[in-house]
Parts: sequence; structure tokens; C-alpha cells
Amino acid sequence: VQLQASGGGQVQAGGSLTLVCSASGRIGDNVVMAWYRQAPGKQRELVASISSNQDTNYAGSVKGRVTISMDNIRKATTLQIHSLKPEDTALYYCYAHTRNHDYWGQGTLVTVSS
Repeated sequence: VQLQASGGGQVQAGGSLTLVCSASGRIGDNVVMAWYRQAPGKQRELVASISSNQDTNYAGSVKGRVTISMDNIRKATTLQIHSLKPEDTALYYCYAHTRNHDYWGQGTLVTVSS
């Protein structure tokens, strides 16, 4: 399974971004996809996750500002982030769990300037 993430960039505080992750390869019908992020000097943390049943989970730090969605047919997940803050600056990683395996995509950098 390969995960391809895109959509990062530089944005001013208060702006919005949409990150997209497309999965390819042997992906089962039951899959959990998620976005994690890692800021400089900090540990990687979960931002949001979604299952193939469309159950979602959001980190408290982003709840209300972030929406995660999944296209079950294309096996792609989208993360919309609104009201961006400088503390949202991080490498954002796409993640998938399928067929009892974990997969990670390459990070996409989000930089929020004040």
C-alpha cells in the first residue's frame, strides 16, 4: 500500500488548507485512515481519523476547525483545516490501517505565519 499526500503549503493565520491523501495497492474494505502531524521538536500526534464506516475522531486541539472525510471508492482521505493558527505548523502525515498493517505516507509541510 502506498499513500500519497498533497496540499501542504504556506498560509497566513486565519486561513484554510485542504490536504488530500490517496491510497493505492491492496486495501481492504475495512480501513482506517488518519492524519497525524509533527511539529519541530515535538512528538507526532493524531489530528483526525476516519473509518470506512465514516466514524470520525478529532484531536481536542483541532476540534471545530478540522473536517476529515473519506472516499471509500477511491480510498482517499481529505483533511480540511480552517482558522489556521501558527501552532498548526507541522509536517502532516497520512496514515492507513488495513489488513492488519499500518502504512505511512510522506509528510506534507504546513506552515502558518502570524
